[in-house]
Amino acid sequence: MAFRSSIPRLRTLALALSLAVSPTLPQAQLPNMGDNSDMTTGDARRLGDRIARELYRDPDYLDDAVLTEYVQGIWQPLPAAARMRGEITPEIDERFAWEILLSRDRAINAFARPGGYLGVFLGLIGLVSTRDELASVLAHELSHVTQRHIQRLMTRQSRQMPLMLASMILGALAASRSPQAANALIVGGQAAAMQSQLNFSRDMEREADRIGYGVATQAGFAPEGFVSMFDKLQQASRINDNSSFPYLRNHPLTTERMADMQSRAHFHAPGAGASNGAPTLEHALVAARARVLSDVGVDTLRSWAAEPDGSSFASQPQARRAAVLYAAALAASRQRDPAAARRHVARLLPEVQADSAAARQAYLLGAEIDLAAGDPAAALARLPVGRAKQRPELTLSTQALLGLKRGGEAVAPLQTWVAEHPRDAGAWMLLAGACQAAGQPLRAIRAEAESHAAHLDFAAAVDRFKAGQDLSRRLGTAGGDYIEASIIDTRLRETQSRLREQASERSLD
Repeated sequence: MAFRSSIPRLRTLALALSLAVSPTLPQAQLPNMGDNSDMTTGDARRLGDRIARELYRDPDYLDDAVLTEYVQGIWQPLPAAARMRGEITPEIDERFAWEILLSRDRAINAFARPGGYLGVFLGLIGLVSTRDELASVLAHELSHVTQRHIQRLMTRQSRQMPLMLASMILGALAASRSPQAANALIVGGQAAAMQSQLNFSRDMEREADRIGYGVATQAGFAPEGFVSMFDKLQQASRINDNSSFPYLRNHPLTTERMADMQSRAHFHAPGAGASNGAPTLEHALVAARARVLSDVGVDTLRSWAAEPDGSSFASQPQARRAAVLYAAALAASRQRDPAAARRHVARLLPEVQADSAAARQAYLLGAEIDLAAGDPAAALARLPVGRAKQRPELTLSTQALLGLKRGGEAVAPLQTWVAEHPRDAGAWMLLAGACQAAGQPLRAIRAEAESHAAHLDFAAAVDRFKAGQDLSRRLGTAGGDYIEASIIDTRLRETQSRLREQASERSLD
């Protein structure tokens, strides 16, 4: 189930992104609609897990260390602010996943799923101009989750089903007399239900706008991010929608909502440590990365790779030049032209050297290009001495060490990482390769199993844990790792229990 195809199929399970913010002044706050959902918190998490399992298998799912770290850096302050405001209760804080999934899709979109799963399309990251704009999207989607909008929407739809069934039955009875009347009855009943659902969703959008605004600004993001993001949507609504803005068809923008957003931002007093809403060099590079890694064609990559050699390049602002060089380097690397890629990186470094965050992104890109060119030694040399402190550095250094047949050096840093981030499937898989290179096959098998479990593929995890048990028996006292074998036994029982739960859920469908 592709990300792009899953959205229509799961439309009843999630709200499409709407950034149409409708704030009101403090004295006219919209009331909380309450929670009239029939779905429990546990049910919501289980439903979210079922959807997430399909999305993890999707070819559009992307585990990119650089983009994931950047989005997480914007995301983490938002649930923290929501907890302080009381929007996230202790119950859902403990039970929900609070996980973001990235999709390669070029569409400008994001979504919320039950159980605390959020999705962000690379098209959205490539469009936004500041961290604050992206924060406004994430805060809006977070509020859909905290206000249990998806559960309430599903409850509403289930209550409307008798109306729709009645209209279809009446239509069937009328068919023998007048086919036109039958069609009118069927369509009329469906239209009434759809209109009721539309009104309910608009209430949800207003509530998510109001609460999301408060969450984002309390987290330190500038209210101007909401206004500028709204401007982008308004401009997009004026042109022909070519499926790049899928939510514009379902959530039309109005000048009234735009004016309300501007009024809220105008009366907002900046808090301590608040963002000034200005673009940064680092964001320009990350946005360029998202555009290149999205689902684009060969001709587009060639165009990006050639752009720094254009006559107008030198006259562009610094952030634009840096973004163009970053995109050109990555595009050239993806076209297997390491010489051009390295040349663009060499031009990029002076542009960003004074900005430590942007310079880090440039060095990471250089190491990535060296690895793609088959030069792990050069890649390792680009990374700082404390390269295992953050996930992008850890990922690249592990790949370089594996390429140099020194994978054993990466085992300890990776074990520390997965102990702190047990749901990082990519890190578990890297650990599997490092353990195999270090002559630790039992630990390698367990790491593979944990990687599958982190992506909720419990059948594959059970298979690998059993393989670990078999290997442990064969090793016996001659070199067996008893601690690791004991962990595998425990994890196998836990994972088998989760697999049985999955089977019972399917049997109820």
